[in-house]
Amino acid sequence: MVFITGPLFSGKKSTAKSLMHWDDTMLEQNAVWDVEQMVSGCSDLEKLADRLAEKQVVIASEIGGGVVPVDPEQRAQREAAGRLSCLLAQRADTVIRVFCGIPTVLKGEIRL
Repeated sequence: MVFITGPLFSGKKSTAKSLMHWDDTMLEQNAVWDVEQMVSGCSDLEKLADRLAEKQVVIASEIGGGVVPVDPEQRAQREAAGRLSCLLAQRADTVIRVFCGIPTVLKGEIRL
């Protein structure tokens, strides 16, 4: 599995399509994105990570880099999203961070 992460609107989907040589249809069939939103109400992040890791590409936005929310529930959701990203990175063969449209390989290698 390839795990792609980075800030909002940094080019994560475009990077996935380019690296995998996919069109929009192939992306929808073989990838899942916005996984940071799936942690809301999730009681078992390990199982969620296992299920997501079955896809070829998993894309998550980094959401913990801004102002810390006052609301405890929002803070917990951010924490869970960060933990999910860690679990996905552990399971991934390749981890890529995209920033300003530039992919940087953090783990593994890009296999074409």
